Amino acid sequence: MSELSDEHTPRAPLRVGLIGYGLAGSVFHAPLIAATEDLVLDTVSTANPERQAQARAEHPQVRTVDTPEAVLDRAADLDLIVLASPNKTHVPLATAALKAGLPVVVDKPLAATAAEAEELAALAADRGLLLSVFQNRRWDNDFRTVRKLVEDGTLGEIQRFESRFERWRPQPKGGWRESGDPLEIGGLLYDLGSHLADQALTLFGPAVSVYAESDIRRPGAQADDDTFIAITHANGVRSHLWVSATAALLGPRFRVLGSKAGYTKHGLDPQEAALREGQRPGTEGVEWGVERKSSWGRMGAGASPRMGGGEPVPTLPGDYPAYYAAIARALRGGGDPPVTAAEAVAALRVLEAAKLSAASGRSVALG
Repeated sequence: MSELSDEHTPRAPLRVGLIGYGLAGSVFHAPLIAATEDLVLDTVSTANPERQAQARAEHPQVRTVDTPEAVLDRAADLDLIVLASPNKTHVPLATAALKAGLPVVVDKPLAATAAEAEELAALAADRGLLLSVFQNRRWDNDFRTVRKLVEDGTLGEIQRFESRFERWRPQPKGGWRESGDPLEIGGLLYDLGSHLADQALTLFGPAVSVYAESDIRRPGAQADDDTFIAITHANGVRSHLWVSATAALLGPRFRVLGSKAGYTKHGLDPQEAALREGQRPGTEGVEWGVERKSSWGRMGAGASPRMGGGEPVPTLPGDYPAYYAAIARALRGGGDPPVTAAEAVAALRVLEAAKLSAASGRSVALG
């Protein structure tokens, strides 16, 4: 077969080094990277031999190493570093990767503070490198549907946005995510709260004030497991956000109230469950991110959705693969990533204000 000219020669895929192969690395990042046409999972770092074996079984072409340093030692052979490691490692590892000349994707939260995130953003800008945060929940099916309803004006002028990530886990599971050590950056405020704050800011723009209530409810728990955040946006919209591990009865995932109509949606996007079960985007015969009609939300005015009121609204398909497809385009074309470091800084300002508000019992103004 004759060689194609350079302009028609297929480009080699971008090579990705993944640091961490726990829940985030194995269930979210690795499968989505592998499903992205222009990316290839090259190296995985985990000190756990069982997880190394799991990575090789799930991605036969992958190289496994014991330490993050071993990944960074291969900087010349990689095009992107993805951090799916514990929260406390995000800043030092992102700093090392950027200084090694590599673009970086960091699982949320980017840092413990907005100041640390700003320093990372400045370093990335100074080196001309991509820095993005994995906010996959922007591509949840229900959030995509809410965003469309808000943007096309179907609900009228939005007055209040309610968003919940509630679970019933009366017994703490332990581990760093539930640690009370501030250095671990654990607790629901920085875990699920990172998603909800990002979604609210994405929909309605900057926050001007934040009020929060945060509790440790479960016996033996060390970090916040039941937190409420109220955001007042510059445009006047109020966002009410709940994250909880102690919700014996789950509230609606979303309730959006506008001047013309409201929208209510229960249940969770199906993509996480599908990934946990080993399903993969792009598999033949799999309608990725599509949910049953019985799970659709309802829209109306003066009606109770739980009593069958309102009209069903088809839920847009969830699309987690869109994140890494956009990362690949940004790396190739030099454009902005799908989630910018500046957006991560804004969300961290809200989380920091929520933490201060919960401790002080007062609303916190944001400049």
